[in-house]
Amino acid sequence: MLKEIIIAIQAYIKAHQFIKQHRLWKWIVIPGILYTALFLVSMYYFGLTANLFIGWLSTVTGLTAWLARMHDGFLGFLFALSGLFFWLNQMLLYFSLFKYIWLILGSPVFAYLSEKTDAIIQGKTSPIDIGQLKRDALRGCAIAARNALWQTVYMVTILLLTLVPLIGWATPLLAVLLDCYYFGFSMLDYSSERKNVSPTESIYFIGSHRGLAIGNGLVFYLMHPVILIAPAYAIIAATLSMHDLERRTTKVDIGGI
Repeated sequence: MLKEIIIAIQAYIKAHQFIKQHRLWKWIVIPGILYTALFLVSMYYFGLTANLFIGWLSTVTGLTAWLARMHDGFLGFLFALSGLFFWLNQMLLYFSLFKYIWLILGSPVFAYLSEKTDAIIQGKTSPIDIGQLKRDALRGCAIAARNALWQTVYMVTILLLTLVPLIGWATPLLAVLLDCYYFGFSMLDYSSERKNVSPTESIYFIGSHRGLAIGNGLVFYLMHPVILIAPAYAIIAATLSMHDLERRTTKVDIGGI
């Protein structure tokens, strides 16, 4: 899996060169501006909601009053730290839900970028297949909805674990890795659809090469200080990493799942 994570990370470097060489900047900047604006507004309100929910939960469960009666500074510190991790996991959940909304809304752009990248790699000069593009976009919406459901189920479990002192402190890392996997999954599946691989087969294939998905999502996270370019880089890098994996594999897994 580590080898596949490295392939996925290297694909972002190749994606940058690929974008410059083939002058794809308009497909990076225009969607990136929309993504950045929606991200900043959404996360601001998500942050307010997370604080209000923690305050409400502490009051309803009687935790605030109980801690006040205990007069134990160390115990208060432990629960304050748990509260911080609970807030972090809430924000990760909100971020993942926002991301899936963007994946659904932006599926035509992601489908186009993935298909265009593939066409350039293979040296195709014919116009993009509109029918294939529509199928890719619809498939992208369906996969994003499926991943959103499963990730939410896992994230709720992680949120519950956060309430357990000490054990819950490791949950943000688990939540990030989970989010990286499912985001990368959505990016990689566009290549699977283009090769006429069914959703079930794609789920099995990407699950067998989860390092590609985690690596793609991980760099997407690290690129978020430069929010503008993160989404488009992710889909181009995912397409390049799938091609790289095929070249490195002795048999063509993606076509013979």
